[in-house]
Amino acid sequence: MSDHLKLRIKFQKTGAIRYIGHLDVMRFFQKCLRRAEIDVCYTTGFSPHQILTFAAPLSVGLESYGEYMDVEVHSATSSAEVVQRLNAASVPEIRIVSAKLLPEGAENAMASVAAARYFVTFADGRTPAIFREENGRIREALLAFLAKEAIPYVKESKKGTREVDLRAGIFELSWNEEKKGLEMLLDASSGDNVKPSQVLDAFLAQWDEKLIDNSLCITRLDIYTRKQGLEDGTPGSFLSMNEVGKEFSF
Repeated sequence: MSDHLKLRIKFQKTGAIRYIGHLDVMRFFQKCLRRAEIDVCYTTGFSPHQILTFAAPLSVGLESYGEYMDVEVHSATSSAEVVQRLNAASVPEIRIVSAKLLPEGAENAMASVAAARYFVTFADGRTPAIFREENGRIREALLAFLAKEAIPYVKESKKGTREVDLRAGIFELSWNEEKKGLEMLLDASSGDNVKPSQVLDAFLAQWDEKLIDNSLCITRLDIYTRKQGLEDGTPGSFLSMNEVGKEFSF
């Protein structure tokens, strides 16, 4: 067995933990790995730290059923044991789902992120007018929205504002009538990422309507990388990050 393994850990973040920021989640896992007695690799130098990388940081307030962390270890017995140890050292709101052994040369979690899938509902009493109408109207409006060649949107940041085109970053957008919510597959890469709130802002602007503050209930369902050689942005060109690597037992 190699003395240097790279594992991809899939975990869920739900409940009150959704209000904990990304840096605190990182610190939590650093302690969790130690409590679980995982044989983690450390950097060298004056201030050694665990070698781990997270995929796209989750915004505060969002739940997720598909978060990922890559960690380098000196040794590990099996996927099942890693999952069991981490869950025993974790809290109920952060549940480890799987541990996969990554192949040699695999990109780390952060560098390989291409897209993310979301499910979005509205808080009680804060649903925009069009989403309170008959189902057919919503679907027609979403199809017309996706048919646009460009969807201009002004992004705001600490560096100021800039206009971007959201259209290329919206891969899927549909209304689930049964669950009364929106399903989205959006660009989540570091350079061109699109957020669910931005999509809804642009969609509602067509009717001069705006989102009410704290109106969205957003769940990230999964994060995706691109299939090798496919760059067209269609749904078939994406692969769940949980499908990279394999379960192991030594």
